[in-house]
Amino acid sequence: YFFLKSRIGTFSMSFSSNNKYNGPNLNVTLTCPDCKQFPPDLVERFSEGDIICGQCGLVLSDRIVDTRSEWRTFQNDDKNGDDPSRVGDAGNALYDTEDLSTMISYNTNTFAGSGSKNNLNKIQQKSLVDKKNFALQAAYQRISELCNGYQLPKSVSDAAKHLYKAVREDRLLKGKSQDAIMAGTILLGCRRAEVPRTLEEIRALTNVPTKQIAKVSRLIKKIIHSHMTTSNQENGTSIMDETNSLTTHSAEDLIRRFCSHLGLDSTVTNGSEYVARKCQELGILAGRSPTTIAATSIFLAAKALGDTKLTQQQIRDKTGVSIGTIKNSYKILRENAKELIDPSWEENGKVVWDNVPKS
Repeated sequence: YFFLKSRIGTFSMSFSSNNKYNGPNLNVTLTCPDCKQFPPDLVERFSEGDIICGQCGLVLSDRIVDTRSEWRTFQNDDKNGDDPSRVGDAGNALYDTEDLSTMISYNTNTFAGSGSKNNLNKIQQKSLVDKKNFALQAAYQRISELCNGYQLPKSVSDAAKHLYKAVREDRLLKGKSQDAIMAGTILLGCRRAEVPRTLEEIRALTNVPTKQIAKVSRLIKKIIHSHMTTSNQENGTSIMDETNSLTTHSAEDLIRRFCSHLGLDSTVTNGSEYVARKCQELGILAGRSPTTIAATSIFLAAKALGDTKLTQQQIRDKTGVSIGTIKNSYKILRENAKELIDPSWEENGKVVWDNVPKS
């Protein structure tokens, strides 16, 4: 075996020395297409994972793998500064503690010794269980399920989770059901993410009465405001930043979605937004909810622009506003219709006053 290996090695060496390769150059050379410098001046930046041109700075490749040797830990390395060890998952701002520790896995094999390893896994799980984080995880999962069921974006779910963590242990919410607190955080999370939803829609999503949702949401805003006014915000800065703008939505924010559900065209939609905007400017229907103003503005604009098929029953089904509320609010709008209608509509002959009911 040694002789054969030696003969093969000698043959390969003599072959390579006596027969030079005269074919094309198969080496792949990476050249900057911008400055076209040869030989190229390329810089590998492992911190960003990029290969860039040293002359013009053009990024030629990204997501490169750092092939350099990894660090090694020795016994006296702790004297030199921070420990470079990376163990466990990254910290999560949604939880109270950041427990980065080694986990003992559960072994499904049945060979000898696996039983003791599984026992260690059970013991560690019992010792590492944090009741607060366990309750938070269950609440976050429930909030995610509710938001996903209503096809709300992830920004709403994240804002609701931050709100829930900030207020869950406050004394003002003692005795309140978890479903009501979650419903309130989702409602305010929608406002924080600029995805307005009405109380009726949140009620249909969570099965919590609207009065209870409104009461809890007011308490949550009060708690957040008290947190923001305290002098010590070191531990709550990130949460407060996420909940800094819990303003109520306007009627204009709801009209476009309501008109889409009612199957109305863009002319009626834009007209409804104009009516709602004028209501806010003139102070008409002051004190009424944005949902009521939106529903009534849609009915007035649709009738003024010649839509004879739209009924108050249809608006009630899509907006959740009762017919009695729509009628009472519409009487006020009808009395001020001349001020609420765009003058250009009459100039262009779009307004049909005969189709606009008086009540």
